[in-house]
Amino acid sequence: MTITPMTTNQQYERTINKAREIFLKKTKDYGTSWRVLRPISIVDQIFIKAKRIRTIQENKSQKVADDIPSEFMGILNYAVIGLIQLELHSEEVEEIPVDRVERLYDKMISRASELMQAKNYDYGEAWREMSQESFVDLILSKILRLRQIIANEGKTLISEGIDANYYDIINYAVFALILIGENESDRKN
Repeated sequence: MTITPMTTNQQYERTINKAREIFLKKTKDYGTSWRVLRPISIVDQIFIKAKRIRTIQENKSQKVADDIPSEFMGILNYAVIGLIQLELHSEEVEEIPVDRVERLYDKMISRASELMQAKNYDYGEAWREMSQESFVDLILSKILRLRQIIANEGKTLISEGIDANYYDIINYAVFALILIGENESDRKN
C-alpha cells in the first residue's frame, strides 16, 4: 500500500486545525480575556514566544515543559488575536461569544491561507528549504516592524501595515510546524 504524501494545502489545513482547536478550547476556558490586550501587548506576547524558541535553539536545552511546536502554535494564535483586534476596532473590552470568535478566527485564517497560496505560487515553496531558525528570525523581524508601526500610530509611508505582518507571522509559524512534523515523521520511519 502506497501512502500519498499530503499536499501543502492539506498540511496547512491540518496544522491550522490543531491551532484552531487549542484556540477555541482556551476561549471556552478563559473567555475572550485577550480583548483587554492593546496592540503592543499582543506583539510582546509573540515576541516572548519567538525569543523563547530562539533561546532553546541556541542553548539546545530547555527547563520549561512547553516545547517548540507549542510555542509556534501560540505565535500563530496570538497573531490571529492581533488580526481580530484590528477587525473589531473597538476600545471596549467586551466578552465575545465563542461562535463569533470561531467565525472571526476562520476569516483571518482564510485570508492567511489565500496569501500563503499566492506566495507559494510566486516563490515555488522556497520555505521548504528554510531552517527552523530562519522562521524564528523572520518572526522576530516582523515583531520589530510591528513595534515601529505601532510607535508610528499605525501609519506607514510605503510599507505594509500591521495586518500584513500578522499574516506573515501566521504563515511562518505554520511553515515551521509543517517542517517540524515532517522531520518527526522522517525520524519515525
